[in-house]
Amino acid sequence: MSRVLTFALAAFAVPGTYAQDRQAANREIYLYQGADRAQRLLSQARKEGGLSLYTTMTPEDASPMIAAFEEKYGIKVRMWRGINQKFVQRALAEARAGKSAVDVYEGSGHGMEILHREALLEKFWSPAFGDIPPEAFPRHGHYAPDNLLFFVMGYNTRLVKREDVPRSYEDLLQPRWSGNFGIEASDVIWFAAVAKAMGEEKGLAYFRKLAAMRPQIRSGHTLMTELVAAGEIPVVLTLYNQAVDKLKERGAPIDWKPLPPAFGRADGIGVAKQAPRPHAALLFVDFVLSPEGQRFIMAASRVPVNRKVESSFNQSHFRIVDLAPVVDEWDTWEKRWQTLFLKGQE
Repeated sequence: MSRVLTFALAAFAVPGTYAQDRQAANREIYLYQGADRAQRLLSQARKEGGLSLYTTMTPEDASPMIAAFEEKYGIKVRMWRGINQKFVQRALAEARAGKSAVDVYEGSGHGMEILHREALLEKFWSPAFGDIPPEAFPRHGHYAPDNLLFFVMGYNTRLVKREDVPRSYEDLLQPRWSGNFGIEASDVIWFAAVAKAMGEEKGLAYFRKLAAMRPQIRSGHTLMTELVAAGEIPVVLTLYNQAVDKLKERGAPIDWKPLPPAFGRADGIGVAKQAPRPHAALLFVDFVLSPEGQRFIMAASRVPVNRKVESSFNQSHFRIVDLAPVVDEWDTWEKRWQTLFLKGQE
């Protein structure tokens, strides 16, 4: 695993008796399915007085949902937000230092997968699980999907005529696109998924040709989306559908198209193994996964996972990335990514 994202497991101290007792008590709370579950959660959560949330979700997307939760239950949410890399770094650094300040983690699927592998998450049960497709869950069950994001090619509708919009990855190798398209600097998952789908040898050969087309590399999907809308980059290969849709709804000259093989990823939510406020943590997770919480997800132009919330987004053109093998091979794919697109820089 990249040293930027992880610390060695050996760096963590063996949990003491107090930590083990807390883990056991939290596990019992998280897995309880008795008839009085909802009543117990709410009453104990109010005694705990609040919860701490670490998330990669933007304040614009998260704030309405958090406000609704606080108004419904009278429980304050303290939110810290960071991009995926900083989200993982902070979680692991605090665990390494023996701190137990966070109750709920909500972030990108690969970030949550790393937290699971570093033993920071605990299994839990929620009544919403029956309304979420089983295939959206990670096999180990230590976090749950809470929304779907899809990698799409975004383009400026004033700069790119409809008949000129690339229809395939091969189209991007035409001379007209040399230096005129962008790729977000951190999208190793997209790179690995597309290359594997093409057939690894063939896929890597394609990406060597694509790198030779001098793509513009920038950090931040939101920034890249804004650059396309502003006309500074005509086409970007790795935008998120929801960010494009937001600007399109506001009248920006931007649209998106999936290039086959097209992929999406599930963001996840999980409860901290050492959460100091486990009842409030689980109550919040229940809310996010419920139809009520998922409507806020949809209002943020993200794709809900709860089947009780209807979405007009057509998922039939996309496959969901299986994150486990990508994380297993992260060092290899990140090194390839850096060599091709970042010229060896972190």
